[in-house]
Amino acid sequence: MKSEKNNLDQSSLLIYVIAIIILIITIAPFLWMALSSIKPESEILQFPPKWLPSRIDVSHYRELFEKVNFLQNFWNSFIVAISISFITILINSMAGFVFAKYRFKGRERLFTLMVATMMIPGQVTMIPSFMLLKWLGLLNSYLGLIIPGSASIFAIFLMRQFMMSIPDSLLEAARIDGCSEWRIFWQIMLPLCMPAIATLTIFTFMNSWNDFFGALIIMLEESKYTLPVALANLNGQHGTEWGILMAGSLVTIAPVLFVFLLMQRHYIRGIAMTGQKS
Repeated sequence: MKSEKNNLDQSSLLIYVIAIIILIITIAPFLWMALSSIKPESEILQFPPKWLPSRIDVSHYRELFEKVNFLQNFWNSFIVAISISFITILINSMAGFVFAKYRFKGRERLFTLMVATMMIPGQVTMIPSFMLLKWLGLLNSYLGLIIPGSASIFAIFLMRQFMMSIPDSLLEAARIDGCSEWRIFWQIMLPLCMPAIATLTIFTFMNSWNDFFGALIIMLEESKYTLPVALANLNGQHGTEWGILMAGSLVTIAPVLFVFLLMQRHYIRGIAMTGQKS
């Protein structure tokens, strides 16, 4: 019994050590970015590298707002990311509800065909999407980013799989009580799907906030650029201004971190529910 307990303690210790090592590897780049944003420019690329700055220099943050229209770019990213996240959750959860709880002819074939399109790389559809948006007159506009970004087969798949785990008896009982289909969706399905919605919100917001190629191709004016494109412009012809780039990158990840912290309770609950039988 004692030997089994010792083996268990050693296994737990090994797991903790591995987890700490992974944590350090994960955090190290972000810590380096944060420290580099307050270093003098001459110390950022110094070799051998020095983690702690000799003095705190916040001029990079001041220059960030002077050289880049940061507030406007931040607002552009915010509008696009929030709009895409809201529409994605609303529209694709409806589609997932239909594929999960309604039976109609060709349902499985249609769903299989939709899922199969996930294997098509985005680079393949980039030019046709650009031509279509140009024909619709949506270039250099928020809608040019929001509409294509809101159509997500992954979101439909995620919501459909989660909704299938909800017993049909709940829906039947609601129908017997006189609930409309719209009320069933809003007051029964969505509250029960909060773990999946939280996961989808985090992924969608992160992907739309960090989208580079979409904004680069669709937005034609610098005033319409999102943050990833605006920060990429700091890679000038005569070199990269690393201090400003690090400061901008640090500020850019703040909204993504905030959304994750806001939704983490439901997200972790969804992970904990994985593998449980309904």
